[in-house]
Amino acid sequence: VRQRAAEPAAAQVSEAPAIEKQAAVSRLIQVYSLRGHQIADLDPLGLWERPAPAVLSFEFLGLDEADLTREFSTGGLAGTGHARMKLKDILSLLKQIYCGKVAAEFAHISRARERLWLREQFETSRVHAAFPAAEQTAVLASLTRAEGIERYLNTRFVGQKRFSLEGSETLIPVLDDMIQRAGEAGVQELVIGMAHRGRLNVLVNVLGKSPQDLFSEFEGQYDLATLKGSGDVKYHKGYSADVRTSGGNVHIALAFNPSHLEIVDPVVEGSVRARQDRRADALGEAVMPVLIHGDAAFAGQGVVAETFQMSQTRAFYTGGTIHIVINNQIGFTTSDPRDSRSTTYCSDIAKMIEAPVFHVNGDDPEAAVTAIRLALQYRQKFHKDVVIDLVGYRRLGHNEADEPAATQPTMYAAIREHPSVRSLYARKLIESGTLTQDAVDGLADDYRAALDEGRKTNEAALGMIGNQYTVDWSRYNQAALTDSVNTGLPEAELNRLTALITTVPAGLKLHSRVQRIIEERRRMAAGEVGCDWGFAENLAYASLLAANFHVRLIGQDSKPVAARSSTATLP
Repeated sequence: VRQRAAEPAAAQVSEAPAIEKQAAVSRLIQVYSLRGHQIADLDPLGLWERPAPAVLSFEFLGLDEADLTREFSTGGLAGTGHARMKLKDILSLLKQIYCGKVAAEFAHISRARERLWLREQFETSRVHAAFPAAEQTAVLASLTRAEGIERYLNTRFVGQKRFSLEGSETLIPVLDDMIQRAGEAGVQELVIGMAHRGRLNVLVNVLGKSPQDLFSEFEGQYDLATLKGSGDVKYHKGYSADVRTSGGNVHIALAFNPSHLEIVDPVVEGSVRARQDRRADALGEAVMPVLIHGDAAFAGQGVVAETFQMSQTRAFYTGGTIHIVINNQIGFTTSDPRDSRSTTYCSDIAKMIEAPVFHVNGDDPEAAVTAIRLALQYRQKFHKDVVIDLVGYRRLGHNEADEPAATQPTMYAAIREHPSVRSLYARKLIESGTLTQDAVDGLADDYRAALDEGRKTNEAALGMIGNQYTVDWSRYNQAALTDSVNTGLPEAELNRLTALITTVPAGLKLHSRVQRIIEERRRMAAGEVGCDWGFAENLAYASLLAANFHVRLIGQDSKPVAARSSTATLP
């Protein structure tokens, strides 16, 4: 009996180390999902100094080299279907998922449902990411357009400011894919806000603005018959177009933006909210905002934080914004983040509203497209903001007249030797047998011919159809802001509206001060005292409502009459 009793005790002694090792492996998997982004391959130039955190070391976790050939439970990692794997294979898989050219930050999200969904989707997308040949060709075509317009403008309009996208051309296939997927998901309108850098590229290659019209602006030639207002520089201008997708046409508006880089953010959100209200689109499933930022402005300009802070409130909620940071790793002349911000990443400000962040090496367009697809899925499912930190570089100066090597010699020595993302991706497709050199050259030749002829370069961008967009703006195109408009109303109508806005519902007891205001306005309407601005303003609102126009009143001492859904009420 004594011998039998001793056997379980011996078993416990031999099993204890195995249990501890399995716990260490489980911690390893968790730590890589939380901190793997810190050693990811995100910098195309290879200049980042990113020491590995101690928490990722075997020594810290209680593992050693001898454990690499032992099998452990994977805990369902990445849906591989393997319940157990050798530690070296688990480690290799973790590095593939979390430490490659796309990295994720979602540990700061407090809602477990969102966090677990993101982890599952991100792991699966990294393990099973495989682009069919047709999609790879489409990505290369987008990159060809992105690079082609910049080189064309550089040779045709030497030295003129355009705030080139060179070094971050991956933005164009990202936007192309996002628009197509958004259309498939039922989005009918996109409102985009962005600063100068890359705007001309987006106008021509994404929205389908005529290259000839752009060239005319470079040459200072304008159609005076269509010009309204005083005009502006070409890299401030907006545009509207319809883009064909498999889910129907998507109307896209690129907002005008002055030199205060991020001031367009709340303007875009307000435009989106108004469009959603018109469509009764409470969750933002039909109208979506997209904001494209610069890395230094995203981290440094207060309006970004203000827009984030209001984004989840009932009066300003728009169902989530997709943010794309064109991160060229330099804020005008400062490239060392220790001198430009107090956070690890320029995107860290988005954590204030628990927005997930996907960091992407801009030299891997497939990784970038994978990230934007996941970002769109998240936005449509959870109706919250999401950020793509697209890490690239700036091949030229702040503008084309600047010499950046004067202040950043090390960075620009690396940039001068670094091939463009299009050339890198074309080489990859040629080496894999997806495309031939002739096919790659043909894409560039066709695009150059389109520019020479001044014809549209994006066949999916439709512009106006029969002088109409999918969204009918014709009623607003018939007048200029300077036109004289009669806004007066007959006296009888003003008296009717006054009676309405000064009649208190039965059973409602007003605060004494409010009661005095109402009584005073009745006296104003009767001509007993002069009218003040508050009374006139309320009459103006009443006249608009009576004419079936929407009135949106926000600010101090106001709240939504019928609160829209926000993340607080989502399932």
